This record gives sequence, C-alpha cells and structure tokens, in this order.
Amino acid sequence: MALAEPVLSILVAALVVLQICAPRAWSTLPALVDWQTVMTLAGLLILTKALEYSGFLTWAAHRLVHRIRSERALAFLLVAFAAALSMVVTNDVALFVVVPLVLSLHQLSPLPLKRFVIVIALAVNAGSVLTPLGNPQNLFLWQLSGASFGRFVAALAPLCALLMVLLFALAALLFRPRPLDLTKDVQMHPVDRPLAGVAALLFVAFVLLADTHRAGIALAGVGVGFLIWRTRIVLKIDWLLLLIFILMFIVLRSAAALPWIHHALASLELQAPLRTYAAGAVLSQAISNVPAAIVLAGFTHDWRALAFGVSVGGFGLAIGSLANLIAVRLSGERGVWLPFHLIAIPFWVIAVFGGGLVLFFL
Repeated sequence: MALAEPVLSILVAALVVLQICAPRAWSTLPALVDWQTVMTLAGLLILTKALEYSGFLTWAAHRLVHRIRSERALAFLLVAFAAALSMVVTNDVALFVVVPLVLSLHQLSPLPLKRFVIVIALAVNAGSVLTPLGNPQNLFLWQLSGASFGRFVAALAPLCALLMVLLFALAALLFRPRPLDLTKDVQMHPVDRPLAGVAALLFVAFVLLADTHRAGIALAGVGVGFLIWRTRIVLKIDWLLLLIFILMFIVLRSAAALPWIHHALASLELQAPLRTYAAGAVLSQAISNVPAAIVLAGFTHDWRALAFGVSVGGFGLAIGSLANLIAVRLSGERGVWLPFHLIAIPFWVIAVFGGGLVLFFL
C-alpha cells in the first residue's frame, strides 16, 4: 500500500532517534509489541483478501445498486453498504470495494464524485466503530480489554448508532433526489464460490478463536491452509501494514516511556471517562486514531471511553484516520481536501459533543 510508505519511513526514523537518545536493548523491543493483536490482524488480512479475490463483494455491491433511481437514494445505500461492510472486513477493505464501485457508476451517470467519496470515507469510519474487526484500534482495544466479542459490540453500539444517524442526516443535506439511470450497469462480475464459501466459514471460526484469545492457533490454521490451497492470497496481503503496526507498538510505547512524555500524559489524569474520551478524540487529530489508542492505553483502564474517543477521532482532520487518506487516493480526484475538511471538521465537532453525551449518560 503506497500510502503507508511515508508512515513506515517516519516510524523507522523515529525508532532510530529513540535508540540514539534513549537506547533500549534491541532484544527487549519485541516485548513492547502486542502480538495477540498482530496475529489477529494478520489472520483477518488473509481472510479479507480471500473474500476480495473471490469477487463476491464486488458482485454484491453492483447487485445492490440495480434498483436505485435517485442520487440521494444512492447516497443512502452506499453509506449503509460501506458502513455494514466495514463492520466485518475493516474500514480499509470496505473502501477498496465501495470507492471503485462509485467510480464505475460515475461512468454510467454523472455523480458528484467528491461528495460521494467524502461520505463513504465517513461511513466506513462510523460503521467500523461497532465491532472489534472494524478497524485496527478496535482490534487492539478488544484484545487489550479482554472483553468478549459480544460485550465489545454492546459497549460501542450506542456510539455507532449516533454516528450513523448523523451520517444519514448529512447525506440527506448533501445529495438531492435527482433522477439517476444506472440500468446500463450490466457488466458480469464472476464469483469464485468455493473461495467465498471457505473464506466466510473460516472468518466465523477465526473470530470465535480470537474471542477466546487463541489468535495464534487461528492464524496458523488459516495461514497454512491458504498457503497450501491458494498461495497467492497469503503472498498478496498487506505485509507492510503488519510491519507498520509492529513498529507503532515499539516506537509509541518507547516514546511514552520517556520521562517528560510520561509525565505529560500522566498529568492528564485519564481516570475520568470523559477525560479519556476527550484525549482520544483530540490526540487522534494530531497522530491518527490507531497511534492515539496505543499511546493512551498505557494511561487508562477505561477501554470503552478510549474506544469512544479514538473512534470519534477518525473524523475531523484527514490524518485522524488512515481510511480518509485511502478514500481520497482511490478516487483520483484533485481538489478534494478542502471540501473534505469543510464537511469532516463540523461533523467531528458534532460527533465529539454527541459521543460525550452518550458516554456520560450510558
């Protein structure tokens, strides 16, 4: 993923600087990594790549839009589809399905492409809030908390519901009920049914094993199985993302251990849920929500408040979530950053206020 290369460069440079200024024995660095989370992420990357290669997601996306007759209805459908998809196959993978779908539909009927890309980016961030599988920060906090899959979903459901209501209201404002003709979308999209079926079954089994903290066993089974049956799938997963995730743990936890940074973060007194929430929402605007979750997790035991904060932190500035950057890059549209921030920043302000109320009262 080309987008990740600058992130990797920054992390490597930061690691070098940290090892010069505050050296640690290299042998101690692997202990900083949450390997349970990394193994879970690796397994999910293999399974979502299998679903992607099966063609099922693309086939389902095109089938969904066949009866759409207005621009606003299309916006509602794509928001719902992107959000639902991100709950299962992560927000990044959802973008790789939905944004190309919009681009192909745009060739059939002119669409306000920039607005569609913006709401889809917001939709995958909102939908991914619900489950541990939705995004890397949820995956990390799920493994860290020790909560069951069901308990995690129940804890994040009120925030996800709020964000989706706000998102549908935004879509209603941004898109008109202008007639659309998408009847020319008749291109065949073949599905590798054996691959799709096996991937779906293994997905359920993998989640059940990860829920009981047996991600290593689950990863071994999935990895070896696909290496034997469909080697290309394992070779084509985003290995760079895994490396970045490992380096994030090492760099951010090493940095957080520096006396002046540790003192500054400790002085935030994150024992109060609303303080943790605010810290996550604000810090994400500076360093993105995954690093914010990793850094702040060492200073609070309230995983729900932190999950609320970094989830809301995915909105606002584009850097708040890597999904924002991926969506814009996939669209190929120029001049999208200004309209993105004109929409995303007010949405973040409203979401921060609303999420705080949900956290306080529920």
